[in-house]
Amino acid sequence: MTGVALYSAVDDVITHYDVDVDAAILTKKEAITVPAKVQYAWPHPSRTHLYVSTSRGGPRVKSDHNHVSALAIAPDGSLSRYGEPKPLDNRAVHMCVDSSGRFILNGHNFPKSSITVHRIEPDGAIGDEIKQPVDLDYGTYPHQVMVFPAGSPALIVDRGNKAQDERPEQPGALRTFEFIDGQLSAGAVVAPDGGYGFGPRHIDFHPSKPWIYASDERTNRLYMFRFNGGVIESRPAYTLDTLAFPRQISPRQLGGPIHVHPSGQWVYVANRADHTVQFDGQKVFGGGENNIAVYRIDPESGQPVLVQHADTHSFHVRTFACDPSGRLLVTASIKSLATRNGATTQVTPAALSVFRILPNGRLQFVRKYDVETTGPQLQYWMGMVGLR
Repeated sequence: MTGVALYSAVDDVITHYDVDVDAAILTKKEAITVPAKVQYAWPHPSRTHLYVSTSRGGPRVKSDHNHVSALAIAPDGSLSRYGEPKPLDNRAVHMCVDSSGRFILNGHNFPKSSITVHRIEPDGAIGDEIKQPVDLDYGTYPHQVMVFPAGSPALIVDRGNKAQDERPEQPGALRTFEFIDGQLSAGAVVAPDGGYGFGPRHIDFHPSKPWIYASDERTNRLYMFRFNGGVIESRPAYTLDTLAFPRQISPRQLGGPIHVHPSGQWVYVANRADHTVQFDGQKVFGGGENNIAVYRIDPESGQPVLVQHADTHSFHVRTFACDPSGRLLVTASIKSLATRNGATTQVTPAALSVFRILPNGRLQFVRKYDVETTGPQLQYWMGMVGLR
């Protein structure tokens, strides 16, 4: 690896930053426009291409303009279009590339739940869609699609939905599907207590042990599940709160993205909040936690042990990433938000917040880079890629 590139997406524009890991400095470079608002992106294992899913829609908003595109990654980290975008029937909430680099999987949750699969050609171009069986159950509200490190099964993280008005709670689950040569087939469902009170958003795999760590969006919890092959145990081995003050939950307090450190020694979970109240005719932050919860992982049992809550100095971190060496962590907040400061207000812009990862796994805030978002624009995705 000769360097690290950070990519930040605001609506349909992806901006490249050079990352000086030693100095913890981001240097803004060029930008590229993609077909619509970026929903998620994932690098090829070879780090030669970045695959990007885009949509004109948003959560629970139907869109007829959805695509997955390939971008070539140059040795200096700059991006360029590579082939023609492939259309998707619906907005993708999440996407990934399997460990072999042969397939792109997109997860969808509106107007119906599904997974679409595209082949990746040997040159990195996106090939044809592989049609899937019509009778597979993808759950109520998939929020992430992943593939086990061995290449099968595929996994849908089904968040479900909390009870609302007259609608009862829709339970969540972890749903696996056999995944052979790009073809999905029925697998198993893990739904502790029938999935009630279980609202997983994202998972991450331990790099060397058969352990899965999952963040719960609806209950602000961290779970650790063990698995054998592609079979996940029916109940989590460990369940912990993610909030510093779990008895003081504000409206719109949500569990967020989760990443295991490249070394497998720590796991990081984002707590995010953006609830607003009225003050002097303006919407201002109404309270809640915006931080990264840091857990040490016991190397024998996999048990996570809370060691820190690190303030992100921003609001609603939707994505964050560790650099491949595991020395830096950068968080990306989605939008600006006003806060009350005595009798006045001040606006905190969307931002990229840079932290050093200390030898004990704790985070040390270094600096923050404001990211311009105008009107309804959102910094919806960010990631880092080690360059060739």
